[in-house]
Amino acid sequence: MTAQPSPRGDVAVLVPAAGSGVRLGAGAPKALRSVAGRSLLEHAVDRVLAASSVGFLVIAAPPSDVDSVRSLLPPEVVVVSGGATRQESVARALAEVPERYEIVLVHDAARALAPPSLVDSVAAAVRSGHDAVIPVLPVVDTVKAVDDADLVVGTVDRSALRAVQTPQGFRRAVLAKAHAAAPAGDVSDDAGLVERLGVRVFCVPGSELALKITRPFDLLVAEVLLGSATLRAWGTSAES
Repeated sequence: MTAQPSPRGDVAVLVPAAGSGVRLGAGAPKALRSVAGRSLLEHAVDRVLAASSVGFLVIAAPPSDVDSVRSLLPPEVVVVSGGATRQESVARALAEVPERYEIVLVHDAARALAPPSLVDSVAAAVRSGHDAVIPVLPVVDTVKAVDDADLVVGTVDRSALRAVQTPQGFRRAVLAKAHAAAPAGDVSDDAGLVERLGVRVFCVPGSELALKITRPFDLLVAEVLLGSATLRAWGTSAES
């Protein structure tokens, strides 16, 4: 049964959270891994719901864990069974969004510490007229191009490169069209699907707190951040 949307926000957020998280090692699905006594998904949901622009939230959970995920989250959060791929999970979550929501954000549970201010920033950029919006950070490392023999063939100019984060924001109709036209397989970046349509993607400043928790080391970093006063305030002063 679909929960009633909140009147407080005009944005729906989709969180595909059905992945196994192989790179984190053996254990629970990635979104259900514990950090500071709570799952990554719970941390992510807390921050999404704290964003003033959000009125509806859908989680695509591991099929075998739908009931347990639902028990972890506030009753207003809709939980559906995720698909075999991230792409399928996003499509299933999008199908649950009431028609009144014309702005849809897609957010990774693995970026569980992304602050509410980032959610609102992406939503505001879509609201201002952009069809697709992504948060980005400058690439700070030197980037090398290498061949099949692991020999350097050149140094990439990083001045035009950006590291992409989530949430990514879209006009609902644009996201739906992109998924309907998507090739078979799995695409990890919804903005990439939109680009295939020829839609221009707008960039807004990302957040250092929106790091992607992928490896065991990232879990340790998240534990440290969760113990900091800045993160307990969800970055509203440092990141807004």
